[in-house]
Amino acid sequence: METIARIGASIRIKGEVTAREPLTISGHVNGTIDVDGYALTVDPGGRVEACVTAHTIVIGGTVNGSLCADLRIVIRETARIEGHVSAPAIILADGATVQGKIETAGRPVAVPLVAEASAV
Repeated sequence: METIARIGASIRIKGEVTAREPLTISGHVNGTIDVDGYALTVDPGGRVEACVTAHTIVIGGTVNGSLCADLRIVIRETARIEGHVSAPAIILADGATVQGKIETAGRPVAVPLVAEASAV
């Protein structure tokens, strides 16, 4: 049975989050998130300000930063994304808000959050 790590609604993390198992975020993460080979889920109440890499990413909450998935990104109707979204497949539900660049061709490219901030 596969376990799922969870960052609860009352938890706030600033820094680097690395997981080698599925991860669900209901709280607030600011920094970088690396879930190599596994799925990352941001619940509707979750907030992420980060450069995110994972095998699969499912967004139901708010993201400001870059999302880079090896397989796919699922953007649910409750999602609010500002930033760069890159994956071979992207599923965008009616009602979701995405402001930024979306790339689906070829291999996904990670865009560092720091590079975006320094370009301003």
